[in-house]
Amino acid sequence: MTNHWVDIKNANVVVVMGGNAAEAHPVGFRWAMEAKNNNDATLIVVDPRFTRTASVADIYAPIRSGTDITFLSGVLLYLIENNKINAEYVKHYTNANLLVRDDFAFEDGLFSGYDAEKRQYDKSSWNYQFDENGYAMRDETLQHPRCVWNLLKQHVSRYTPEVVENICGTPKADFLKVCEVLASTSAADRTTTFLYALGWTQHTVGAQNIRTMAMIQLLLGNMAVSYTS
Repeated sequence: MTNHWVDIKNANVVVVMGGNAAEAHPVGFRWAMEAKNNNDATLIVVDPRFTRTASVADIYAPIRSGTDITFLSGVLLYLIENNKINAEYVKHYTNANLLVRDDFAFEDGLFSGYDAEKRQYDKSSWNYQFDENGYAMRDETLQHPRCVWNLLKQHVSRYTPEVVENICGTPKADFLKVCEVLASTSAADRTTTFLYALGWTQHTVGAQNIRTMAMIQLLLGNMAVSYTS
């Protein structure tokens, strides 16, 4: 979360993932319960354990430890395939319309530029395409195959509900229930807030956990507005 604790009480959906707010942040968690009890918010908990937070959730989705990125990527695919995105926000306030270099690729689990000996990436191929004036090239229609939007669609296309169930151990029905509730906040008058803690931030791939969650919020338009984070 990035907004003030009190702001949580106004959210329509509260997702606790990568943390156990009821036990670790009980004073702050009161605002999630305020949202649930007095604002008709839906409380979702995704956790390997059935925690005290999960015990008061409207939806509890079990997950295998370390598979958060697969779960979140599956949510991204659901939002894209079902057109449950804030299209205007995505088009005008994200990098979705920027064109990426032609030599950028993702194969066999690795992005282009990986040096096996040094075990690090040369990220030059990850850059945007630039015109003769040095400006990043765009496609406002989001139809160009090298625009960020289409590369994202291609990348997450593998994370079907069946794949999520197989890797994460989350029952397909539970996963889809989470997706449906999150998708409802693509509407301008509804918001989702994510509550995460050290289960994400101190994970080996913590930065990517949080980055993938942030992409969900970007697609939903749940950025820089009240009642979301």
